[in-house]
Amino acid sequence: MRRIKVVIADRHPIVLQGISSVLATQHDFAIVASCGDAASCIEAIRLLVPDIVLVDNAMPNVSRPDLLALANIAGRGARVIFFAGKAGDRELQRLAADGACVVLTKDAQPEMLVATLRKVAQNQGLASGSTGPGGEISEEPRAGEEKSLTQLTDRERQIMRLVSEGLSNKEIGRRLNIADGTIKVHLHHIFQKLDISNRTVLAALAISQNEQHAAPREFAPSGLLQPDPVVRDDEDAKRNGVLPERTR
Repeated sequence: MRRIKVVIADRHPIVLQGISSVLATQHDFAIVASCGDAASCIEAIRLLVPDIVLVDNAMPNVSRPDLLALANIAGRGARVIFFAGKAGDRELQRLAADGACVVLTKDAQPEMLVATLRKVAQNQGLASGSTGPGGEISEEPRAGEEKSLTQLTDRERQIMRLVSEGLSNKEIGRRLNIADGTIKVHLHHIFQKLDISNRTVLAALAISQNEQHAAPREFAPSGLLQPDPVVRDDEDAKRNGVLPERTR
């Protein structure tokens, strides 16, 4: 029988140890990573492609939307369970109501933790829910289609790849011969389309999709030069009310 791959992430070692102890007694779960910070959690999602990510609701250095986007794209649809100190967080309630995640409070009994993970695994890719005061799961339909890198234009994918190489906006502008401000416009659109706000998460997504999303060619198959990227990008910027000066 295939075991359910779980990544757990929490700032507190005692919490990680407690969750590990509970799941170690269950034959159908395999903890593939135990992470104490956001960076290692992001790396684990990207490299290990877990089924479920059980993460501290207050994990520093990564926002909830960023983590959800990363799990959805780099984690290929991994389901996220936020381990929260309290259930009254409005943003968490909204995300759970939208079907984006599951919320489990830290005062839940070990049996409820196991039951929640099993329920999420059974409904993976179909439905998700949030836990009520008694720990029960209330199912909610997922709202809309999942965000995907297929929404990005060729230019946006190219910029995403260069971000993953550690280049600054100025360096990307020089590489592509377009203005710094135009790079900012493109990044704004990328963040909106993928529902993220962090360059680190964007870089992780780019690395995980590197082979599937190669940089676009600068020349057409016929050998004819494609339209000037500076003109094309600046026209895009005009439509968005931004026309920055070109870099030299």
